[in-house]
Amino acid sequence: MSTTPRTTKKPASGEIPAPDVEVLDTAPDPQPGLRAYLEVKRAALLARREAARANPPTRPNRLRARASAEARSGVRRIRIRHHQILSDSPLDFAGYDLGPASPEIQLGVLSSCLTHVFLIQAADLRVPLDSLEVEVDADLDPRAGKPGFEDTPIYPHNISYTVHVTSPAPPERIRELHEAVERNCPIYNLLVNPQQVSGRVVLTGSPREV
Repeated sequence: MSTTPRTTKKPASGEIPAPDVEVLDTAPDPQPGLRAYLEVKRAALLARREAARANPPTRPNRLRARASAEARSGVRRIRIRHHQILSDSPLDFAGYDLGPASPEIQLGVLSSCLTHVFLIQAADLRVPLDSLEVEVDADLDPRAGKPGFEDTPIYPHNISYTVHVTSPAPPERIRELHEAVERNCPIYNLLVNPQQVSGRVVLTGSPREV
């Protein structure tokens, strides 16, 4: 996690100067939208918990995403509920660069989920935030699987993330927040824990599987 410590040295008039203490950098003009949003997020979080206590869920939620290839362009149109996301290839791979490639979307999903869970946990733990940004990096080696690189992963690897946070909270509270995020972030835990994926191919217009 990336934080920027600074030292405060401005005691009030007549006050005995306190020893230098490190605090997380606070924006000189904090964005009121983020702190105000955390209060709204906390209210929603408490309401959801109360609703779950009153009417406990009886089964898991089934999530679904679909992707189809557009005719002629090959652009992948991802449909999730009533939302759409375009995924495309760069120009040198018969694409039009109309959207990020799938591995890039995966990194974006991780950064989005970490950001959201930071907001949830900050609201829950009452940790004030002025700004928040999560950056995710990974290696994707185009030589993977080729002679001499048989053991190189074909998937994004060496994944790391950096959280840029501005907050008046002391470092120990930010560490507490970070630990809570890694315990509760669905996509982070999806990636760090082994998963089983099953698949099948069905011919259009026929129930017969290939």
